[in-house]
Amino acid sequence: MFSNHWKLVTAVVLISVSAMATDVNDQLAYCAYVMQQAEAQRDLLRTPVAFAGFTQPETGLPLQVIGGASLGISNFRKGSLSMDVARKNCELYKSTTATQQSAQYAIPSLEKEALTHRLALIDQGLKSLGELIDETQKRVEAQSATRLMLFSLQTTKIKMEADRADVQSKIAALNIPSLSQRPLRDLVAEKESGEASEQKALARLNRQNNWDVALSVGVHQQVNPIAYGAQPYGAVSVNYNLGSHAIDAHLDRTVEAYHEWKKVQEGDVVRNVEVLHQQLLDGVEAQQSRLTSLQAEDAELTKNIQLVANPDTASALDFRNQLISAQLLLQIETADASFRIDQLREFLQKNY
Repeated sequence: MFSNHWKLVTAVVLISVSAMATDVNDQLAYCAYVMQQAEAQRDLLRTPVAFAGFTQPETGLPLQVIGGASLGISNFRKGSLSMDVARKNCELYKSTTATQQSAQYAIPSLEKEALTHRLALIDQGLKSLGELIDETQKRVEAQSATRLMLFSLQTTKIKMEADRADVQSKIAALNIPSLSQRPLRDLVAEKESGEASEQKALARLNRQNNWDVALSVGVHQQVNPIAYGAQPYGAVSVNYNLGSHAIDAHLDRTVEAYHEWKKVQEGDVVRNVEVLHQQLLDGVEAQQSRLTSLQAEDAELTKNIQLVANPDTASALDFRNQLISAQLLLQIETADASFRIDQLREFLQKNY
């Protein structure tokens, strides 16, 4: 089993993932929402604006009523760019949630795999202990062993069965969704690339505010005195922001600044992946320390078992049985620690 600190980390992660996890349905729903907004914005920008009103060009001239429509070329371009921004945002959301889910379910997923392995170890230990109990039972019936010796083995069996039930409960409590099989480093790289693409798309959209060419067409009609026959008219207007060069420079730097911010932002996916990396390294160190201690205890038990390999008295038999039952418990812990170390190292190698 993991150390108490490692159990605490797992518990915290389990609480957080229940609120943070997303699935394919979530991604599809979000993308549908974003695309609908973008399509509404595109239609708004690409549709000519109708207008009507009164005007009096100069004092003393007759009042006129005017009506027509106007369309800006820049707005037409903004419609296409708004759709591009929405698509980039959708792709970024997908890569972010995939990375987030893989990172936040990493420890629970490893824990479930380790618990499943521990369950197999316990079953194997119970089988070996059962054989020892059967042997001792026969000795009790032959009156070469006492019932107290048998009770000691049955106590060990109770501990194993309690451990087994506890492991089964923990496995049942771990609800792990289907995770991406891609390494975390690839998911993070895709997420960072998506952020850069989205920011560049936003910068291109914002650049369209620096200029515009608007075409207006319509008719005007003299009101007082009333003249017959509306007269058509057309106008072209051009505007350009004199600060566009400085604005574009700031927009370029925005992309870099956003990337740097995301690398250090607490709670961001990239930051969470870095925190997970350190947790896994700490886990390897804790399990290695645990394994070293267990191996030393196992070596001492093996040495004592060899001393009473062929017991010739009831006391020696009792002592041997106690040593063997203790070793069975110890072997479960040793194999569990060894499995967890290999598991964590394999995960680190694959994902980092």
